[in-house]
Amino acid sequence: MSKVILDQDHAPAEQSPDANPSATTRQRPAGASELKRGLSSRHLQMIAIGGSIGTGLFVASGGSIAAAGPGGALVAFAAVGLMVFLLMQSLGEMTAKIPVAGSFQTFATRFVSPSFGFAIGWNYWFNWAITVAAELVAAGIVMDFWLPQVPGWVWAGVFLALLTGLNALSAKAFGEGEFWLAMIKVVTVVVFLVAGTLMIFGIIGGQSDPLGNWRDAKDVFHGGWLSIISVFMIAGFSFQGTELVGVAAGEAKNPRREVPKAIRKVFWRIMIFYIGAIFVIGCLVPLTDPSLLSSGETDVASSPFTLVFENAGIAFAAALMNAVILTAILSAGNSGLYASTRMLYSMALDGKAPKAFGRLNRRGVPMTALMATAAVGLFGFLTALVGQGAAYAWLLNVSGLCGFIVWVGIAISHYRFRRGYIAQGGDVRDLPYKASFFPLGPLVAFAMLLIVIAGQNYEAVLAGRGLEVLSAYIGLPVFLALWIGHRLVTKSKMVTLSAMDLSSPADIDEPAESARR
Repeated sequence: MSKVILDQDHAPAEQSPDANPSATTRQRPAGASELKRGLSSRHLQMIAIGGSIGTGLFVASGGSIAAAGPGGALVAFAAVGLMVFLLMQSLGEMTAKIPVAGSFQTFATRFVSPSFGFAIGWNYWFNWAITVAAELVAAGIVMDFWLPQVPGWVWAGVFLALLTGLNALSAKAFGEGEFWLAMIKVVTVVVFLVAGTLMIFGIIGGQSDPLGNWRDAKDVFHGGWLSIISVFMIAGFSFQGTELVGVAAGEAKNPRREVPKAIRKVFWRIMIFYIGAIFVIGCLVPLTDPSLLSSGETDVASSPFTLVFENAGIAFAAALMNAVILTAILSAGNSGLYASTRMLYSMALDGKAPKAFGRLNRRGVPMTALMATAAVGLFGFLTALVGQGAAYAWLLNVSGLCGFIVWVGIAISHYRFRRGYIAQGGDVRDLPYKASFFPLGPLVAFAMLLIVIAGQNYEAVLAGRGLEVLSAYIGLPVFLALWIGHRLVTKSKMVTLSAMDLSSPADIDEPAESARR
C-alpha cells in the first residue's frame, strides 16, 4: 500500500470526476458565512502546546521510567520527538501554503485521493470526538478526589456543557480559553523543572542521592529494548495533539506567518518540557517507588509530579496536581471538540459529510457540526452504567490508533505535495515555509509510524490474547474499510501530480515573500 501511494508518478490517468479535487469547488450550504480568522500567534502556540501536554506527562511518565528506566524513557521520548519534529515540518509546509480548517483531510484529498481523504477526515473526527467523551469520563474520576459523593456522570454533563458553550461563542473564545488552560500546564511544568533542578543540586528538599537511578546500567535501561519499545508507544500517545495547529490554521489571522512561527517554537518547547521532566523524575524518584508502577491515568497520588512537589516541601501537592490534571483534561476536551467540529465542517463542504454540517452562524461557528460532535460526548454518561474506569479504558481503546493513522496521512500527503508542487513548475524557495529534510523527513516519519502502529500491543499478540489484540488494533481495519468502501462506491482514483489542486484560500492569498516578512 505504501509503495503505491508514495511512488505514483505524474503520468495522466483516467479519473472519475471526483478524483480531481480542483475539478470541483466547495459548495457552501445556503445561509453559510465564512470562518472568521480570529486566532493570533499566541493562540496557535498554546493550542499546539496544550494539545500535547496532558496526563501522558503528568501521570504516565512515571510508568514509562519504571518500565524502561530513566535512560530508556529518554531514548524513547527523544526518538518519538524526532518523528514528531519531521511530521510538524511536513505539516507546516502544507499548512502555510494552504491554511484550511480541513487540514489533513483536505491535503489527503488533494494530494493522494478523495477516498484517502474521506477515510482520514472521518478517522480524525472520530478520534477527537471519542477523546472528548474519554476526557469527560476522566474529569469525573478527578473530581472524585474532592467530591466523592457526586456521581461521575454529573461532572461529565457539567463539563460537556461548559466546553460546548465555550466553543459556541467564537474561534477567538476557544483560542482564549485554550490559551489560559494551556498556560496553567506550562507554568506547572516550568515550576516542576525549576524545583527539580534545585532538589538535584541539594538546594531544597531532602533527596539523599539524586543520581541513584543513574549509577547502575541495569537501572538506567531497566527492562531492555522491549521495554524501550513499549515506552515508544506511550510517548507517541503523549505527543498526539501537536497537529492541532494544522486545523487551527484555518482560522488564524495571518497563517502564512504565524503557522511556521508556531511550529518552530512549539516543538522545541515541548521537547524541553518532556525530556527535562523525565530527567528530573529519573533523578528524584527511585525506581523502587511503588507509585511509579501505578497504571491509573488519573491517579493523582501516583503522579511523579506530586511525589517531587511533596519532597520539595510544597504544601497541598496532591490537591495542586489534581487541579492541574483537571485543567489538562479540560484542555484536551476543549481542543478535541474544536478540532473534530472543524473537521466535520470541512468534510461537509467537500461533500464527504451531510451539507448541514457546513453551515455557520453569524459568529463563524459551525453550530450543527459542533452539536453533533458534542452529542458523541454523551458517551461520557456511560460512567453511570458500566463504571468510570471501564468506560474510560474502553473509549481510549476505540480511538487509540486513530491519531497515528492521521500522522501517516500527513507524511504521505507531504511527500506527494512537494512532488506535485515541483511537477507543476513551483519553486521550493517560494513556499512560505519549507521542510528542511525532504524527502528524507516524511519517509523516516512514515517508517517510524509503521513501527508504532505495528507495536500497539505486541505483548498481547505474542501471548495470543485475542480480545486485547482486537481492542488495540481495531482502528486500522475501520480506517481501511472507510478508504476501500469509499473508493468502491465513488470509483475515485489517485490524483496525479500534474492534476493536484495547490490553490490557497482567497482570504490569505498574498505574495510568498510578503508572507515571510
